[in-house]
Formats: sequence, structure tokens, C-alpha cells
Amino acid sequence: MKLQQLRYICEVANHDLNVSATAQSLFTSQPGISKQIRLLEEELGVEVFARNGKHLVSITPAGEEVLRVASEILHKVDAIKQISQEFSDETKGVLSIATTHTQARYVLPPIINQFMREYPEVSLQMQQGTPAQIAEMAAGGDVDFAIATEGLEHFSNLLLMPCYQWNRAVIVPKDHPLAQLDGPLTLAELARHPIVTYVFGFTGRSRLDEAFEQEGLSPKVVFTAADADVIKTYVRLGLGVGIVADMAHDPQTDGDLVTVNASHLFSPSVTSIAFRRGTFLRGYMYRFVNLFAPHLSREVIGKFLRSQGRAEAEKIFESVDVPLL
Repeated sequence: MKLQQLRYICEVANHDLNVSATAQSLFTSQPGISKQIRLLEEELGVEVFARNGKHLVSITPAGEEVLRVASEILHKVDAIKQISQEFSDETKGVLSIATTHTQARYVLPPIINQFMREYPEVSLQMQQGTPAQIAEMAAGGDVDFAIATEGLEHFSNLLLMPCYQWNRAVIVPKDHPLAQLDGPLTLAELARHPIVTYVFGFTGRSRLDEAFEQEGLSPKVVFTAADADVIKTYVRLGLGVGIVADMAHDPQTDGDLVTVNASHLFSPSVTSIAFRRGTFLRGYMYRFVNLFAPHLSREVIGKFLRSQGRAEAEKIFESVDVPLL
């Protein structure tokens, strides 16, 4: 059994059983991959993939278990490489992050700027996606860190560390009735207007829906998007009242819009940074986390790393004093 064979079966699974696409991504030949998979199956005495002629059509039950263990083995191999790199040169390496548009656009720029000043020889790679995609990338070991508000908790092999709390702002054009309110905004008043906000599953959307439901209100959500900038575009067109993360309003670029405080209407959401359990964190990875969330010191991160099981990690999570952004 070879590591190369384990890598091949995992990559084939990741490419929807398309051996040709796998070969292209690995810069090798399709027959070579097929041969190594067959040799592995012969050695194991079970088929990893079911076939129809020469085509792979599904993963067998035995294959599911083989792939699960193979993925863990490859993750451990990567951890060994990280350890060797840390001790050979702690200032060089790669840091890969998956996050949402809101984090990438409004929160991370100053953090990344400072990080790159401190570690100019670290290559930083960022991928954007839905919370589910982000969590899956981290759980599968495709990225080092996932940063999001929703979706991370669904993967049991991820360690979640709370970074900051945030709330929502209502954004409207300057001539909108809500911009002229004398007193605090109420949910009932807000529900009278068409609403433009995040797609369900994005950027704390669940807390928004919960607040209206608890008051017995059914808001008219006329447009949803994953991107706060897109939401603001349609608010400017008069499509409805925007509800976005409060950090997504930039006074300099959004001077034509007015924010109405809505923090008293919705419970705060928590943005977390997550990584796969068993990951070896290099020195610059600790530093990135600390820049993003100063309360997550190396000592606190170490507690998460040493936690045994999800329940213990959640207790540590709940004990952390999470600042409000």
C-alpha cells in the first residue's frame, strides 16, 4: 500500500469519480491512476469503487470506510510535513483560508495587511464560498482555517473558536420613512416594509428569522443575496429595506445610505474560526488567529487543541469572553 494510491482514491472521490479530471489536476496520466487504484483494491481484497465497464459509477460501502481512513492518513502526513517545515524555517510556508464575502471584504483586510507585513514569505491563499462550502473545505483539510458565522458546527471534526460578536444594521436611502423615525425601531415597524437581506444560511440570517418568528411576524423578504454589496445595490434601487451585518456599512462609500440601529431587535451572532481536529498549527498560524481575535492567545488555542471530543471543546468555547465588534 502506497501513499500515492491513497491520494489517488481520495482525489478521484473529490472529482466526482472523474478519473480524467483527477489526472489533469494531479498532472499525471489517467491509465496510471486507474492502474494504481486497481492494485490497491487487489491488495485490500475489496473494491473501493463500483464500475460500469471502464467507468466508475459509485463508491462502495467498503470504499466509504477506506476513503475515510485514507483521508485521515493523508491529513497526518500533511501534519508531519508542517512540523518539519516549522522547525526548518518558521517564517516560510502557506496559509490557506476559506471565508464569506462579508469577512473577506469588511473584516479581514487590515488583519491580512498586518500579517503579510510580519510574514512576507508566507503565501496567503483565500477562497470564498457559502458557509457550507467553507466548512466542508476545512473539514476535508483543503484549507487551514474556515471563518464564518453559520455552518461550521455541522462538522464534528472541526474545532471552533469564537472570534467576535456582531449585530445587524438596517440600511435605507436618506429619504426613506425609517430614516425619519423619532424613537427606536421596532420589529413590527420593520415588518411593514419589503426587506432585502442575506440568503438563508449566510451571515447570521438564522438569528434574523428567529427574531421575527418569536414576535409572530412574517416579514416580506423580497430579495436575498450572499453579498452585502449586492444587497446595498438593490436598496439604492428602492427594492426594499436592507438588513446587513453592521460592519458591512462603510460611511465613506455608503454615504448615500442611512443606518438605523437594529442591535436591540436581534440577538448577537458569533463569528468563529475553525480548523480540523488534529491539525498542527505553525507559529504564523497562531499569530494569524491572534491578529484576527486578540483574546485567542496561544494558551487559549492550546486548550482547544488539547480538548478531547466535541463536548469539551464546546465548554471551552462557552468560557471564552467574546468581544463585540
